[in-house]
Amino acid sequence: MSRRVFITGVGVVAPGGVGRDNYWDLLTQGRTATRRLSLCDPEPFRSQVAAEVDFDAEAAGLTEPQAKELDRAAQFALVAAREAIVDSGWAGTSPPERTGVIVGSAVGATTKLEEVYRQVSKDGVLWDVIPDAPTELYSYFVPSSFAGEIARDAQVTGQSGVVSTGCTSGIDAVGTAWELVQDGVLDSVICGATDAPISPITVACFDTIKATSTYNDTPESASRPFDVTRGGFVLGEGSAMFVIESEESVERRGARVYGEITGYASRCNAYHMTGLKDDGRELAEAVTAALFQSKMDPHELDYVNAHGSGTKQNDRHETAALKVSLGEAAHHVPISSIKSMIGHSLGAIGSLEIAACALALRHNMIPPTANLTRPDPELDLDYVPVHARSRRTDRVLTTGSGFGGFQSAMVLADPEKSS
Repeated sequence: MSRRVFITGVGVVAPGGVGRDNYWDLLTQGRTATRRLSLCDPEPFRSQVAAEVDFDAEAAGLTEPQAKELDRAAQFALVAAREAIVDSGWAGTSPPERTGVIVGSAVGATTKLEEVYRQVSKDGVLWDVIPDAPTELYSYFVPSSFAGEIARDAQVTGQSGVVSTGCTSGIDAVGTAWELVQDGVLDSVICGATDAPISPITVACFDTIKATSTYNDTPESASRPFDVTRGGFVLGEGSAMFVIESEESVERRGARVYGEITGYASRCNAYHMTGLKDDGRELAEAVTAALFQSKMDPHELDYVNAHGSGTKQNDRHETAALKVSLGEAAHHVPISSIKSMIGHSLGAIGSLEIAACALALRHNMIPPTANLTRPDPELDLDYVPVHARSRRTDRVLTTGSGFGGFQSAMVLADPEKSS
């Protein structure tokens, strides 16, 4: 059995604002949410910029214990999931055992793990077991706790879990959920991704491999995908969560939909932890497979939401992959990278990009690539610069590329254009 699957609810916690509407306003206005790092001391680091969420857990609706005990990434996910559930109107309309939770995360509860380790070890001085370690410590250790928190909050008991495939986690989590509904295992899934990696250990990891931007004096323009002056990505944080449902569930409820997920595929280059092949073959294969599942010709695409991290290696790799997979159509379809505005939130970014695609379908508007003022002549595709572009948007592709060699792609479409 293969069923059609639709997005009926979208929830977002992102740099620049909490909530779906604030997020879309930021993207379409081309505003950047990158700034000087403030969640930890920036001085020891090579890269001192980040895209941080201005977030008050209790103001966002969490209880005092949740605000105190949950990792920041778990808090983001709960808030985003609640918004998605309300947006969908789904709550209480289907048996709890027919709804699951799939969450993507690259680094899990990094923030709390590091915080508690420093607390109980007296900044690494002590190695003995410390009796005053919080009882929540184990939940920080296992990323599966994220799915458990959402399932408990939403009171759903179907198949649940966590997908962790680095920077493609956000696409892969939604893709996994799509397959569960498509195959009839579940009728609906609360899915998406979350990460809150802005902590000393994560900043140090990317400093070591020189992957992040050092435009420390101009943080608002530090993320520059496809620009000749680009110098690496800007670390970000956030969450996007969705309610996705089978066609039967949508019709029974008369639910409004953002779009249909028509194709998803993932590949691994089996090559290098951080390196990418110049030909982009594996990403091209993922795009081709996702389009094949969608029964879609590349010329039918109206928009490509690119991974566009802002590293020289990735931008070359992705440009090559799109030329291979889309052929001549690659030169005519608008492409942009929202990482230019909200940074790179590791595992969460794929879902934040799916949210941007869903909103682009609804509003017929293509977000721009901010800070793209000097296009690299080597990257000769239509990487929409600076300003949003109004355009009929019925079919969109989003791509992801992650450390470890993971390459993923997903296609969304207006239901009337995909039936």
